[in-house]
Amino acid sequence: MSNKAAVTFEKPLQHLSLADWHSRLTQLKNVAYTQRSDAFELRHSARNLRNETRIETHWDTYHNNDRLSDRVAELDRWRETMRIMLQRVVTEIQALKEEKADTERDLDGHITPLTVVSECIGMRDCRLGSELTYDDGDTELKNELCIVENNQRLLRDQNQAAWEQLNRLQEVKFKLELDLTDKDEAQAIDSHQLQVDQHGGDVSFKTDPTRVPRDSCTYGNWLEYCEELVALAETTLSDSFSIRESLFATREKARNILRAQQDRTAHTLRKRIFETQRARNELEYQLGKMKEEMAKCLQEIETLERAHDQKMEALKVVETRQENRAQRSGMELCIDESYHGLCEEVQKLRDTIKTLRARIDATKTTYNALRDHANKIDQDLQNKQHSLMTDIRALDLRGRLKTGEFGGLPTQTDRNIHLSRVEDEIPKS
Repeated sequence: MSNKAAVTFEKPLQHLSLADWHSRLTQLKNVAYTQRSDAFELRHSARNLRNETRIETHWDTYHNNDRLSDRVAELDRWRETMRIMLQRVVTEIQALKEEKADTERDLDGHITPLTVVSECIGMRDCRLGSELTYDDGDTELKNELCIVENNQRLLRDQNQAAWEQLNRLQEVKFKLELDLTDKDEAQAIDSHQLQVDQHGGDVSFKTDPTRVPRDSCTYGNWLEYCEELVALAETTLSDSFSIRESLFATREKARNILRAQQDRTAHTLRKRIFETQRARNELEYQLGKMKEEMAKCLQEIETLERAHDQKMEALKVVETRQENRAQRSGMELCIDESYHGLCEEVQKLRDTIKTLRARIDATKTTYNALRDHANKIDQDLQNKQHSLMTDIRALDLRGRLKTGEFGGLPTQTDRNIHLSRVEDEIPKS
């Protein structure tokens, strides 16, 4: 019989005591109870939260649907208002265009007198030099131009006002069309939002849905803009009505003042032609006298030049003699009377040459002054001849005013009959 004991093996870990085992069991039981209580409270609060959020979401959706419905109805009212205003503006634009076309046709009838006067002024503006003056002819032509422009002023001003009003109407029309387009798009968007729910296929999370969109405005600003746009359209339509009414009152002007001014202008041009001819004759006489004096000055210059050349030759002789005497030798190179006489002769010749040169220069200056003045007179003569031909052509050009639509009636009797409006009372011959 063997005396050896049985072999046992244990894990190489720390073993717990029975008291620690019971303590751990109690701790796990307490933790489980606490977590179950917490879970019960969490489920209870979650159920309350679900009920409250469901009710709150339901009523928020309900109120927002009401707001969207009210917004769509409000957009409908404003769209109808804007559509009516747009139709009125379009009708007014067409009516104003017709009135403006009638005014332009009436205004075109005054082009011929204005063209003739402008051509006369432009032709006389081609005068040269000192002839480009503000004379009586210019004054009368400009007075005639003012009269022609005054005859056209009312029509032109009304036409300009109509054009500006058309631009304003077009601007209002553009604003109304743009506003209608925006309202149509906004109504379509808001109407679609009434149909959106959680079952829609286009519902998804967005990056920042609560942001304030760029370039957005408040509801007060939107309402104020709509009211101002309607008020602007009403004001523009009222102004357009006034302009259309005023266009009827400015279709005809009297031509008697213009005809009298044309006669005064023609008389002034003829007077100016006579004055220019007289001044031209005077300048031709003065130019002839100037040329005679220039010939005499030129002859005197030639004489002085010859005298100057002679003195230069004499000076060369004296200077040569004096220089040759300087070649003497020894005591013979003395300062004698001949030396002093030759020096005095050299000085006198130099003074004489200087005086002759000064006189030549003065005579040339006088000749140049005469020549320049003669050139000025000749240029002025050419300018006067050009001015004379310009005035004659301008007078001939004004003959167009005596014919055609603006020529008026041929006799004073016919003009008196026309002014007194008795054409129908006179028996036909």
